[in-house]
Amino acid sequence: MKKGLLFLALMLSISSLTFAQSPRAFAESANVKVSYGQPSKKGRVIFGGLEKFGTVWRTGANEATEVTFKKDVKFGGKFVKAGTYSLFSKLGEKEWTIILNSELKQWGAYGYEKIKDKNVAEVTVPVKALKDVVEKLAITTDDKTLTISWDTTSVAVPMEF
Repeated sequence: MKKGLLFLALMLSISSLTFAQSPRAFAESANVKVSYGQPSKKGRVIFGGLEKFGTVWRTGANEATEVTFKKDVKFGGKFVKAGTYSLFSKLGEKEWTIILNSELKQWGAYGYEKIKDKNVAEVTVPVKALKDVVEKLAITTDDKTLTISWDTTSVAVPMEF
């Protein structure tokens, strides 16, 4: 019995090392708070490689990114009530569709097709090519813009409170 428990503990320890999660990062301004898993590039081709064009991405790592608006907002021109939403992105080479969804606590985008009827806003924004590589996914906000940058790509969604 003890050998079985020791073996199980060893296997759990090894699996937790093997499947290490990306660290959780936060961005906050007066009216917006973002919580996201922050993956690193690690020499990989991110958009069009690791994250395929035409697919919905969780916009981060691990659990889906969550955005909290403290006040009602025009998010990319779409009215969104104050509250917390999961953030997804449909990736394209020249533009992304940024999606806010009311279903929280999603793991990745694996179940997105089952919850897409809970989308509260979909905003299409142009892709901007960056001169310098952003090694770790960065999501920033200043109450006027929500910006997502990683690798050599950046997108920005205008906001009005």
